[in-house]
Amino acid sequence: MKKFFLLIFCLIPFSGFMQAQDNVIDEVIWVVGDDAILRSDVENMRLQMQFENQHLTGDPYCTIPEQMAVQKLYLHQAKLDSIEAPESQVFQRVERQINYAISQIGSKEKMEEYFGKPVSAIREEWRQMFKEQNMVQEMQRKLVGSIKTTPSEVRTFYNRIPQDSLPFIPTTVEVQIITFEPKIALEEIDDIKRKLRDYTEQVNSGNREFSTLARLYSEEIESAKRGGELGFLGKGTLVPEFAAVAFELNDPKKVSRIVETEYGYHIIQLVEKRGDRINVRHILLKPKVTKDEIAAASLKLDSLRTDITDGKFTFEEAATYLSNDKDTKNNKGLMVNQNMENYTDRSGTSRFEMSELPAEIGKTVYNMQVGDISAPFTMINSKQKEVVAVVKLKSRTEGHKASLAEDFQALKGMVEDEKREQILEKWLAKKQQETYIRISENWKNCDFQTKGWLIE
Repeated sequence: MKKFFLLIFCLIPFSGFMQAQDNVIDEVIWVVGDDAILRSDVENMRLQMQFENQHLTGDPYCTIPEQMAVQKLYLHQAKLDSIEAPESQVFQRVERQINYAISQIGSKEKMEEYFGKPVSAIREEWRQMFKEQNMVQEMQRKLVGSIKTTPSEVRTFYNRIPQDSLPFIPTTVEVQIITFEPKIALEEIDDIKRKLRDYTEQVNSGNREFSTLARLYSEEIESAKRGGELGFLGKGTLVPEFAAVAFELNDPKKVSRIVETEYGYHIIQLVEKRGDRINVRHILLKPKVTKDEIAAASLKLDSLRTDITDGKFTFEEAATYLSNDKDTKNNKGLMVNQNMENYTDRSGTSRFEMSELPAEIGKTVYNMQVGDISAPFTMINSKQKEVVAVVKLKSRTEGHKASLAEDFQALKGMVEDEKREQILEKWLAKKQQETYIRISENWKNCDFQTKGWLIE
């Protein structure tokens, strides 16, 4: 059930652009309560999926309208329960989607051509779409409530799974890391500031457009494609040093002073303010490190590694007091996995599948034994800076079929997912009986995922 609903959420954002439907004779194929589902809606979705190489199990002319019908049932209940989508969240999602579309297509003008409508119309269409998605998700959360699972329920769940059908738990590791940032030569920093001052002078004198310079020279690739624009953002979503300067800007024709952040050096130009949100352009230049500076940092880190192996202090102490990695130093160097899709018990914890580790770390850890400390290696960190690192393999759990002893939390998550699905399935069956539903004769011959649609 969970994947069933997520599918339509992932596909809808670009469903409005299809122009291939101009010659399709439209018809109402489903009616759910007071809402109609049109043949063109389904065809738009099918073509969108084909365009994006999305795979959908089963007949799309059955599965797609069924997904739309399920969403309409949740929306109807959400309206009855006065569930509203926070406008600020919807606004942020729309702006991110607009910015993403522009970055993929190339420019605002090309996006308007691609979607066949002005940005204002696209923004309103997506605003309504994201609002409805948010309402559906909130409705599902309200229906499910707080799921509680006892150890006996986990054992029962495990015992009813045939031994040859037990889920496979992939190999996971826990990794600690220490990083050093190579020193940047003062000459390199001075050169970057000189370039940024030159760009500022060109804009202020009217010789060049800020957006042109951003496309040509900014090292923040995604925003550079949009002429440096970041889209509308709140103060809390920007790094403090950047936000402090950006929100002081009032004249769209002027350029800010040079701002240093953990990402590098910026200059900023105001595009527009809307209440507590702001859209700015920026140009980012990143200081480059030389081979000599990397070698010096590697030598220093190798010496630190020797001190650890000689017992002068522990890896954990070195990570806490000497590492430049802000994300891990307060956690004794332990890396935290924030991007899990499977086995939700590991989300926000320290366990990683090998494929989830950054490539340089995964390659280094692959052949290490628990307790080993690697030789220094270079990598690109989350701030897109080149750093030197050493890692320690804290633990490794080899891939295996799930067992109660080793995988209780993973099994507990599966039990809770099953409970959520059962609650939503029961609610959906009841809602179907209470709602007027009509399906056109030519669209009834389907093996629907949810039973109960054809009750007259």
